This record gives sequence, structure tokens and C-alpha cells, in this order.
Amino acid sequence: MNARTSGPITDRIAELPSWLLWFLLFVCVALAHLTLLRLPYYWDEGGYYIPAALDFYHHGWIIPQFTNAHPPLPNILLGTLWHIVGLHILATRLAVCAVAAAALTAIFRLAQRLLDSPAAISLTLMIAVYPIWFAQSTLAHADIFAAAFTVWAFAVYLPATSSQLPTGTEHNQRRNRIAVAVLFSLAALSKETAIVEPAALIAIEAGRFIDQRRSPTERCERVRWIAALAVPFLPLIAWYAYHRARTGFIFGNPVYLRYNATANFTAAHILTSLRYRFLHLVWQRNIWLPILLAVACLLLSSRPRNQVQPLTTTTRLTCALLILANWIAFSVLGGALLTRYLLPVYPIILLLCVDTWRERTAWLPWLTAATAAMFLTGLWINPPTAFAPEDTLVYRDMIVVHQEAIAFLNQHYPDATVLTAWPVSNDLANPELGYTSRRIRVTPVEDFSLAEIQKAAEHPENFDTAIVFTTHYVAPSLQRYILSHPASRIGRAFTTNPDLSPSEIAALLHGQIVWRSPDLDGEWAVVLRFNRSYEAKAAQPDSQLSALASSGLVPQKR
Repeated sequence: MNARTSGPITDRIAELPSWLLWFLLFVCVALAHLTLLRLPYYWDEGGYYIPAALDFYHHGWIIPQFTNAHPPLPNILLGTLWHIVGLHILATRLAVCAVAAAALTAIFRLAQRLLDSPAAISLTLMIAVYPIWFAQSTLAHADIFAAAFTVWAFAVYLPATSSQLPTGTEHNQRRNRIAVAVLFSLAALSKETAIVEPAALIAIEAGRFIDQRRSPTERCERVRWIAALAVPFLPLIAWYAYHRARTGFIFGNPVYLRYNATANFTAAHILTSLRYRFLHLVWQRNIWLPILLAVACLLLSSRPRNQVQPLTTTTRLTCALLILANWIAFSVLGGALLTRYLLPVYPIILLLCVDTWRERTAWLPWLTAATAAMFLTGLWINPPTAFAPEDTLVYRDMIVVHQEAIAFLNQHYPDATVLTAWPVSNDLANPELGYTSRRIRVTPVEDFSLAEIQKAAEHPENFDTAIVFTTHYVAPSLQRYILSHPASRIGRAFTTNPDLSPSEIAALLHGQIVWRSPDLDGEWAVVLRFNRSYEAKAAQPDSQLSALASSGLVPQKR
């Protein structure tokens, strides 16, 4: 460990054993998320990860009944936890906090080993409050599990292959290689896309092997590292072979595979993804600020080497290539362009920023404080751009409005049959997701577009209540831009096949609005009730549409 610039407090923190550092970080993470720990499960949690873990908990199945081919480690960990402490949402949330704290511990050790203790504190603080990381720190997505194992692998690999450490600290490379192989294997068994990291490092080691042609000893070391980094492919291949043998599908059912892979292998999609992924890496949620500060610091002269030891050129190049590999790989893989797929890369980006700050200035505490403050504002202040609710605390607003709508339904219409869309349809049908204590009958629709509501109007006997909500989140600032620029590219994208408003749906289906949630920064929900006589269930949809056409809600036929 390099602690030349450490002070007494930072020294004492750095000397804590990792288990105690993890426990302190766990307490901090749990307290910071205290108001979020009892929330029902969010969109993708309830759509895949929790049902998959419940399949293991109830039946011991490591392949979920819907045969999506994500590796099973998070399901096994959560299912086992529930067997020990009981099936509680709080237990799940605290378990994810513990995983996030383990990842933060790895980030601290990584910066401490490569730089010094103040840099480790700086990097850990910024990652902990970075909105995308903060939001994922209680959500039971596989990405946070994979990120924790991946960052721990980085914390072993990068110092072990860095030439800046004294020779005496580089003993037992065999143990390091085994640790890296195991950690990357656990990451791949948490989320298959985690294999991108060891694959990128294999390419880096192969390049070093070619470059060191005159040093047989170094070439042997490179071969050993390539072998260690190749190990994580074996359990992942074994998982897919087992999945193929049990289900007949290698990568999951055809619908899943088409959405997440084959439908995206087009030049247009990849080019669009490259642009969005670049923005995710250098702009999203105010990460532009530390990058901009680092670029500004490059205009200053370096501090004397006896005051600060920067990263080696080898380590910097490795970090840059890891960022590049993730940018390209996640522009090709995956259907949704979700920022959580990039969780392991954000610590690498900020590590390079911290390295530049401390090499060129003595202002590390002030630059860290400014960046952390900017990150915190990103949890609540949303820019006029499209983003997933789970990138910020908007996901909490989505859960709350759905929860309140369902609570109203349970209180006033306990025997209702509800017309609604995903994910509320899933929340009503599965009490284990935390929104209702019993199953509620559902008539599902794809969305609240005119076409879907017209289909529902043809069978009014199938529902007597509806829950309408935001199916495509748009920040209020972006909504204002779209309304004022409907002919712009983003305006056209959001106004193609739009959802009807609750009042339009009420008019079309002859219902009335009986409850409306507050608008929480663009997230809202509305309950509609249809007090019709069931003897009149054969009412013709055409007559309904004609009445609406005269009121201007739908176009008349010409």
C-alpha cells in the first residue's frame, strides 16, 4: 500500500480489516437507503429476478419456469437467505445493501493499493452517491451482484499486474490468479454479460505477451494470467449446456433471445447504441463533471513524484481498454440500453479522474466534495432527456404511485377485475411482490394506446375497474420540450402511438375517475370505475367510438 500522502485519520481507516470496513459501509448504505428498504419490488425485480428467486425458494429450481437463461447465482443466494430469515422484502433489500457494501469495500481497496488512502476514501464516497450506483444499491437486480464480484476481481488483478508496487508486495501471484479466476467466475454466474471483463483482460494480456517477445519469464507470466482469466468461461459454458439439456434452449426462450440479442444485430441499432452508451459513460447523471475537472487538471503541470505517486502507464492503459471494451460490448449486447449494465465501469472512470486530480493538484478533497454534491443533486433533479426511472429516485416515485393506487383498490373495490398494463398487472397478480396481500383479477393490455383501449372496449364484461399510469416515463422538463417541439426527432419518437390520457380512456370506456395520485415528478396513477349494467354488456364499440369522435377524442372515419 502506498500511503505517503496519508494523514492519521485516513491511515486508521485504511488499516481496518476488510470485514470491519465492509460492516461500516453496510451500515452507511443501509442508513442512506432507510426510506427505501420496505418498498415493494420494482419493475424488473418483479418481472424476472424475484420470481426467479422464488422458483428456487419454493421448488429448488435453478432454471425459472419462464426459462430465461440468466445464470442462477443471485436466485440461489436470495432463495437461501429467505429460507434462513423468512420471505421478507426487508431481508432482500438489506441483502442487496450488503452486496453493494462489499462492492464499495473492493473499490476502497482498489484505490488504496494503486494510489493511497485519501484517494480510496474519495473514490468510495463518489461511487456510493453516484445516482446510478445509489439507486441500484437496494434493487435486487443481478447487475449489482455481478458488479461486486467484478470490482473485487479488479482490486486483485490491477495491483497484481501493476509495476508500480514494490517487488516485496507482489509475492504469491499464483494466489492472485486463483482469486481473480474465482471472482470473475462468480461474476459470470451472477450475470452472463460480466464475461466481458475477463475477455477484455485476456486481449490485454495477449497484447503484452506479443510485446514481451524478448522476455521468456514475462511471457510465461502472461500465459498464466490468460489461463486464469479464461477460467470464468468454463462455469458459464457449463450453465448454458445444462440449460440446453433441460429446456431445449441455450440462451432462453426464443422471445427472450430475440429481444435481448438477435433483433439488435443491425447496423442502425448498434450505431444508435454506441452513441447512447457513450453518453452513459461520459455524461449520464453528472458524471461529466469529474471528467471535465480531470481534463482541466491536465492543463496544469504535474506535482513532484516525492509528493504523489500516480498510476502507471500500464494501469491507465488497462483501465482505458476496459472502458472501451464495455462501451462496444454493451452497444451490441442487450435489448434495453440500461445504465446498470455499466456498473463495474463507473469506478474505473472515477479512478482515472481521481488519479489525474491528485497528480496535478492538491485539491483532492475539494474536487471530491464538488463532485459528490453534484452527484447527489442528480438523484432528484432530472435533465430534459430520456432515462430509466431506476437511474435515480424516480423509481421510488413509480413504486409509490402504483402502491397507493392498489391500496385504494383494495380498500374500495376488493372484488374488482382490473384493466391495466405491465407492471401493475404483474403486481396485482403476485402478492409476493408486496403491493397486495391477495391476488386480484386482471384483464391485461399492452399499453394505454388508442388501439389497445379500443380492443378493451369490445369486451366491457371483462373488467369493471382500471388502473392507468405512466407506462413510458418522461421527465416533466422533457415533456415540455416535446409539447413545444412536436416535429423534432425526439418529439416524433414520443408522439408515435401515444398513450391516451385517463380522461380519454374514461370517456371511451364509459367510466369515471374515482382516484388520482399526486404527480411525483412525472410519475402518476389513476383509478377508473365502470358502473355499468352487465345486461348491457353487448353495447357496440362502434357507437361508443362515434360518440367520442363527435367530442374530438378520436378521429372520425372518412
